[in-house]
Amino acid sequence: MLLAAALAAGLAAGCTTSDGPRDDGRGQAGASPSRPGGEDVPPVLAVKIDNAPAARPQTGLDAADVVYAEQVEGGSSRLIAVYATELPDSVGPVRSARESDLELLRQFHRPLLAFSGAQSKLLPLIEEEPLEAVTPRTEPAAYTRDPGRSAPHNLYLRPDRIMDDPPGEAALTTGFRFGPPPADGEPRNELTVRYPAAGFTFTWSADRARWLVSMDGAPAVTTEGERLAPATVVVQYVTVRASGFRDFLGNNTPFTETVGSGDATVLRDGRAYRADWKRPAAEDGTSFTTDAGDPLNFARGQVWVVFAKAP
Repeated sequence: MLLAAALAAGLAAGCTTSDGPRDDGRGQAGASPSRPGGEDVPPVLAVKIDNAPAARPQTGLDAADVVYAEQVEGGSSRLIAVYATELPDSVGPVRSARESDLELLRQFHRPLLAFSGAQSKLLPLIEEEPLEAVTPRTEPAAYTRDPGRSAPHNLYLRPDRIMDDPPGEAALTTGFRFGPPPADGEPRNELTVRYPAAGFTFTWSADRARWLVSMDGAPAVTTEGERLAPATVVVQYVTVRASGFRDFLGNNTPFTETVGSGDATVLRDGRAYRADWKRPAAEDGTSFTTDAGDPLNFARGQVWVVFAKAP
């Protein structure tokens, strides 16, 4: 097991593996983001999680501080769960990385990225990124297989085998702000985001003061049967463009651009707020503002960000 001190010093990121379906393979290397005030903050843990129907219910999603949903080949979806304040006993099923992940995760200081593998053309680019790769090859003792599930939907990460403790809230350099809601906003009970072959629905629960998640028309639950229920949901409208690469079935792997600016819808406290988002560079977090230009605060608790193709 790696100690937290060893993680802070850095892992051998060059030993990635290609043990999964072949993925898109492009990206750019970049410098690590600076820490506020020069603080030496341990890295967050980001885990690439399968979202195929055969992978559900997933394990450990409810413990994540942030869950990102992105479109992948064939119009399906994958998730990235980011952990800073809590480490679950197990996370998964773990699946392969995409080039969009590299740009998204550059907002953190050398994050640990747990993934099952990647397309061979993507591996050198991952090695150049300011992140630490945690794969079944680099850290075999950190992964287990569930004999009750079929591959590739049965690979799970044990976070306690690579980290002693969660890094804490200071590691969440997302740019998100938390606090009281704006004065405006429209009452909203439900919102659905559709990909070509996947869908997410968020339904407000006044009893729980949370947004209940459904995926592909079915309630999304933990392995204990509890509904996934973030406090804030962001539908962030972004450019989703074709890349120059395809998977082994010939499907183009889309690239989700998370640097730039655009529109968003923020759900919190049973209301929907129109927002503007801005992320000037990959090393920056993402800011969300109201029409008046004021910061748009999120509700305390888990945040889901669903990247949707801008109209």
